[in-house]
Amino acid sequence: MYTRKLLARALQTVAAFVLVGGCATPAQRMAPTSAAVVGEFRPGLLNGYLSPADLPDSLALLAAPPAQDSAATAIDVSTYHELTALQATSRGALAVRDANLDLPGATAAFACALGVPISEAETPNLNMLMERTLTDAVRASSKAKEKYQRKRPFAEFNAPSCTPAEESYLRTNGSYPSGHSTIGWLWALTLTEVSPERADALLQRGRAFGYSRGICGVHWKIDIDAWRIMGAATFARLQTNEVFSAQLNAARAEVAKERTQGAKPREDCAAEASALAASNSLAP
Repeated sequence: MYTRKLLARALQTVAAFVLVGGCATPAQRMAPTSAAVVGEFRPGLLNGYLSPADLPDSLALLAAPPAQDSAATAIDVSTYHELTALQATSRGALAVRDANLDLPGATAAFACALGVPISEAETPNLNMLMERTLTDAVRASSKAKEKYQRKRPFAEFNAPSCTPAEESYLRTNGSYPSGHSTIGWLWALTLTEVSPERADALLQRGRAFGYSRGICGVHWKIDIDAWRIMGAATFARLQTNEVFSAQLNAARAEVAKERTQGAKPREDCAAEASALAASNSLAP
């Protein structure tokens, strides 16, 4: 899965040597857009902005998942049936797309909400901002996921998910909290800083990105709702990170330039809006 990514990273090393040689601007040195300079946390996943000591503690911030016979679990079960009923619809197809976190393609999920294309070529700082915050979100959620090891709904009901190729791995990976949902909410919060005039659309997309996991049957409602805490806590920690702030400022300039030039997302935004409308009233 990572072969092409690793090849691309290797090719970017050439550009990295140019930067190290002194051709970079101060902004590029502070917030590089080269993956070779940033480095990888693990294959295919770049280093985030936050050090381990700076990450929010999911065990301190989140309560334990609900007991099996609790009212909260009954709501989880009801919502599972409500959301998974959408799998065969256009909203289900969008949920499959949202499940893909392969980068840089995954960042395009927010292009329609932002109103401009997001890519390494056109908006390198914005793309890097999203790549690195993805890692921060993953790491912020990991402590609680590893401790609680909550069983995922598709495994609990022995039912299919909308991403069958991932089921073997997901059966061994804790459900609470939802890492995908934390990523989506952190991306939404970050993008509202890049483009505050698009805040409503971006936050709605962040919410929908999280609930795509419920539609796929791989997370309970409470797992998803933890985004509000973990995404916000991670975003708060990023506010004092100088590299994040520099990349954010550079991303604002890129988006403004793209808008001035009349750039439009390549995605079918009308189809996306129609699909999202099908679930706007579900699982508040």
